[in-house]
Amino acid sequence: MRFVDIIEKKKTGHALTKAEIAYWINGYVNGTIPDYQVSALCMAIYFQGMDDQEIAWLCEAMLYSGDVMDLSKINGHKADKHSTGGVGDKTSLALAPMVAACGGKVAKMSGRGLGHTGGTLDKIESISGFHVSQSEEKFVRQVNEIHLALIGQTQSLVPADKLLYALRDVTATVNSIPLIASSIMSKKLAAGSDTILLDVKFGEGAFMPTPQDAEALAKTMIRIGRHFGKDTRAMISDMNQPLGNAIGNALELKEAIATLQGKGPEDFTTLCLEAGSIMLMQSELADTMDQAKTLLQKSIDSGSALDKLKAMCAYQGGDVTQIEDVSRLPQAKQVVAMRAKTEGYVKELHALQLGNLAMRLGAGRQKKTDTIDHSVGIVLNKKAGDLVHQGDVLAYIHTNHDLDESWIQDFHQAYAFAAKKVEKKPLIEKIIESS
Repeated sequence: MRFVDIIEKKKTGHALTKAEIAYWINGYVNGTIPDYQVSALCMAIYFQGMDDQEIAWLCEAMLYSGDVMDLSKINGHKADKHSTGGVGDKTSLALAPMVAACGGKVAKMSGRGLGHTGGTLDKIESISGFHVSQSEEKFVRQVNEIHLALIGQTQSLVPADKLLYALRDVTATVNSIPLIASSIMSKKLAAGSDTILLDVKFGEGAFMPTPQDAEALAKTMIRIGRHFGKDTRAMISDMNQPLGNAIGNALELKEAIATLQGKGPEDFTTLCLEAGSIMLMQSELADTMDQAKTLLQKSIDSGSALDKLKAMCAYQGGDVTQIEDVSRLPQAKQVVAMRAKTEGYVKELHALQLGNLAMRLGAGRQKKTDTIDHSVGIVLNKKAGDLVHQGDVLAYIHTNHDLDESWIQDFHQAYAFAAKKVEKKPLIEKIIESS
C-alpha cells in the first residue's frame, strides 16, 4: 500500500477503506508516514469530506492508537460531557458537581486552553494544590466513592489526535466536520464513559459559525457514538457572546461556585440545568426533563452540589478553603472599570474579541508552552440586550499591569450598540437526541 495512492483516492472524491484509514493512522503515529503527506490527505478530506462509515473507521483507528480507559469497575452509569469550546465556558465546574449530587457518576477528563478558548484544567488549577494527574485506579476509586473526578488526559490516550490536531492547526484544516468529529469522539470514547452529552457551540467564538453547521457536527458525532454503542446526545448553544459574565480562570471558577450557591448568571445557570437534566436522563436517574431540573435545583438549594465540588477538591489535593472563601483564590493587582462612551442597547458583544483580550491580559495561551496568569480576566457588567447609559460600567478588568490604549480601544470595539431595544436571543438553540 502506498500513501500517495490514498491521497490521490481522497483527492478525487472516493471513499477510503478501513484498511487504508488504519494504515494512515498507524503509520503517522509510528513515524513511517511524514507530516507533509498527512497534511495533503487532511486537505483532501477538508475539500472532499468523508461518509459516515469512513468517519467511524477514522475515529476507531484514532481511538485505538493508544490506551483506552477501563471504567467497568465504576458502579452504575458513567456520564461524560463535552463542550466544543468557547469564551467563558466554565460549565463542567458547576455542572459535574450538580449531576454528582443527584446520584450521577461523572468521570470527567478535560483539556487545557489554547487561543481565545479557556481550558477546564486551567480553571480548576486556580485552586492551590489541585492535582489533575491521577492513576486510573485512583480515578475509578474516587468516582465510586464521591461520584465525581476531574482529571487531565494522559499522553498515552489517543496519541493520533495530538499529532493530527497539531498538524491541522498549522495547515488550515481544523474546520472540517469529519476531522473535528473524529478528534472529539475518539477522546470521549477513550475516556470510557457510558453516556456522552455534547454541547456544540455556534457563533463567532466557536468552531461552527452557524446553528446549521453546529447541528451537522452534532449529528455526525451522535452517529459515531451510536456506532460504538454509546448513548450520545447533543445540545446546540449560542457562543456569539461569552457564556456567563466571567472570562479568565479564577474568575470563572468564582462564577461556577456562585452558581452552585444559587447566585450565578441566568444564562449560565440555565445551561447547567438543561445539560444536567439530559445527563440525569441518560443515567436513568430521572424520567423527564422537569423531574431532572427539580433534582438539580434541589442540589443547589440544599448545598449538596457545592459539597461535591469541595469533596472533589479535597480528594485531589486542593485547598478547600479557597472554595469556602473565594477571596483566597488568585487576585489581580488592579480592577479597572471600563465605562460606556455612548448609550443605547447592546446589539452585539463579540465573544472572539473578548476572548483574545483576556488572552492578552495573560488569561490564555497563544502557544502551548505559554504560562497563564490565573488571576486576570474580564467580568462583564452589560451583555446583549441590556440598556446602557453613557458612563455605565460595561465590564471590570482584572489585570496585573496597566492597560494600554490599543487594548482599551479593542475592548470598546467588542461592543456594538443600537438605538432601539434588542431582543435577547435564546442561549440553547436545540436539543438533539438522535441523528
